[in-house]
Amino acid sequence: MYQAMMTAATGLQNQQRRLDTIANNVANVNTLGFKSVRLDFKDALYSAGIVPGPARTPEGNQQRGHGLMLAGTAKDYRNGNLQSTEGKLDLALEGDGFFELGDLEGNIFYTRNGNFSLSIEPDGNYIVTGEGLYLLDADGMRILVPDLTEDISINHDGIITFTVGGEQAAASIGVYTFRNITGLLSAGNSTYTTSEASGERLQADGTLVLQGMLEGSNVNLAEEMTRMIRTQRAFQLASRALSTADEMEGIANNMKR
Repeated sequence: MYQAMMTAATGLQNQQRRLDTIANNVANVNTLGFKSVRLDFKDALYSAGIVPGPARTPEGNQQRGHGLMLAGTAKDYRNGNLQSTEGKLDLALEGDGFFELGDLEGNIFYTRNGNFSLSIEPDGNYIVTGEGLYLLDADGMRILVPDLTEDISINHDGIITFTVGGEQAAASIGVYTFRNITGLLSAGNSTYTTSEASGERLQADGTLVLQGMLEGSNVNLAEEMTRMIRTQRAFQLASRALSTADEMEGIANNMKR
């Protein structure tokens, strides 16, 4: 009976994790560049018991399960819907790839959220995210915006042209992808860091940079609601199994009296 309770408990615990993940997806339905997450499960370890009567043969083994366990977390990197903003520093990527970001400590991050703004600092003007991370160019350097810039235009190849007093200066935005993007590690605020599983960055060939556009979340509310209903039913089933096992345990204990 105790094993039945533990098996049902694994179902409750892991279905609660799935509900938490779905809730996080739904909460970020309007977060720019957010990628939805899905939990995958698998059978927990089985133990083999021997039937008392028959000889010790494979046919005589009783396989006893121990519930389920988390197999992995899968992030959906499909592109989100594009939103027009007409902002000069609002950028979106059409195709695979990430913008490269950096902080003052030299840490590197990657994101699909192109909601950038201009930061005026003592040593110059830079393009930054809402969290203060710097947009990096193709050489991994912060993009310096000239003083008194009158206009900023960005073509599909990621070339930024700054117009100052009738003259122009240019820089190239770094856009990269990875051999295994599912190996990227979430760093919060729709940013990611590399890992051994993701591999080194690669040039994102064929990816277009769109000025005046932003990529929204790729969360599909219909899919999330369907998963939530299925998860709630599985949770109820595991809860009923736990209650039944507890009742059977109580009956067994009362038989001794």
